Amino acid sequence: MSPARLVALDWGTSALRAFLLGQGGAVLEQRAQPWGILHLPDGGFNAALQGIAGDWLGAMPGVPLIACGMVGSAQGWREAPYVPCPAGADSLVNGLAVFDVGAGVRLHIVPGVRSPRPDVMRGEETQVVGALALVPELAARATLLMPGTHSKWVDLRDGGIADFRTFMTGELFAVLRDHSILGRPAQAAAVPPGTSHDAFDRGVRAVLQQGSATALLFSARTLVLTGQLPAEQSLDYLSGLLIGEELRCALPAAQVDGQTNALAAGGTPLVLIGEDALVARYQRALTIWGAAKARLLSNTAVAGLWHIAQRAGLLHPA
Repeated sequence: MSPARLVALDWGTSALRAFLLGQGGAVLEQRAQPWGILHLPDGGFNAALQGIAGDWLGAMPGVPLIACGMVGSAQGWREAPYVPCPAGADSLVNGLAVFDVGAGVRLHIVPGVRSPRPDVMRGEETQVVGALALVPELAARATLLMPGTHSKWVDLRDGGIADFRTFMTGELFAVLRDHSILGRPAQAAAVPPGTSHDAFDRGVRAVLQQGSATALLFSARTLVLTGQLPAEQSLDYLSGLLIGEELRCALPAAQVDGQTNALAAGGTPLVLIGEDALVARYQRALTIWGAAKARLLSNTAVAGLWHIAQRAGLLHPA
């Protein structure tokens, strides 16, 4: 096994992932704990760090330590202020928050990015850097779709984040599922979402054919009441409506003022980055929508953390 060069942390709201990286950013070992910034163990941030990576840091004095995600928010361990768009790897390196966490260990936290809209991201910027490191040809122009609780659509130009938009699709789904009348039929049936592709596709197509999902949401109940949709499929249908609405707002029309749109026609690369099951769901929706086939990338946060550490001069000679 190659010697360790970097300890990298992807530290979000609900989870903490740690990676021991070797030459070229190869993952030598990885660990995960449910110790996001809102679910810390007794002893807080330092206890979480020691619990997940203390033995690595103790066995390898001087190994650099870098983190991205909500650990750098105002509610995190130390705030790493947002850098403005356009933002590339150098902007993130210049915005690193650095502090001593004890025993001579210094933690470097990657800053988030903000747009003038205003909009913000924290953690996704590192995934973007990783995507560029893995697929350099995306640097000129690409659209990155990063689904999740708060989906990000990132406009990538000239090797950096030119602009981005956030869609609260995942959170809206959770709120409607758990705190509205729309979630009751499926909850009574005790069937989790993700079991019916047909119901999901039906929801996506409803938005494509009829427009805004706002006037369609109640159909997740009325279709069940009238026997046109099984109760256990209602959440998949609702998911289709919400993801369909996201695509309706985010994807440009195939024709704009008589001109073929580059993204719809495949002229601008579309890249999906995220958890496998959710990415597959978005890929289905994109296919229904007629968008260009998206390229799939995974684990780009690790590649991003390695690349940022390298650009910052943190890595010791091999």
